[in-house]
Amino acid sequence: MLTQINPKLPMRNKLITKEFYINKLGFQEFGSANYDGYLMLQKDQIQIHFFEFKALNPFENYGQVYIRTDAIDKFYKELLNHKTKIHPNGPLEIKPWGQKEFSVLDPDNNLLTFGESLI
Repeated sequence: MLTQINPKLPMRNKLITKEFYINKLGFQEFGSANYDGYLMLQKDQIQIHFFEFKALNPFENYGQVYIRTDAIDKFYKELLNHKTKIHPNGPLEIKPWGQKEFSVLDPDNNLLTFGESLI
């Protein structure tokens, strides 16, 4: 029945969000339409959508997405090579629940956690 999920996260500035995800995380724009106040990005098999929220206070934003990967070490190294800032409380490490994880904050403080199962 359910086949996919595309999270929608808030963004204050479409250009800044787009540049961060493309240049720091390796995403690309999805589709050819340029919607005012809306952005769709993809990487491999996932999409993340963004809606404009100019009044967003990033310090009060609790947007979060957990993204599973099957090559976390390679992806982590790619981000470091692009000088992507890793969340200070979320470095690459093995968690007690059997996941290898790390986290990144985007320009609007949306938390992206990447994880690979070790079990």
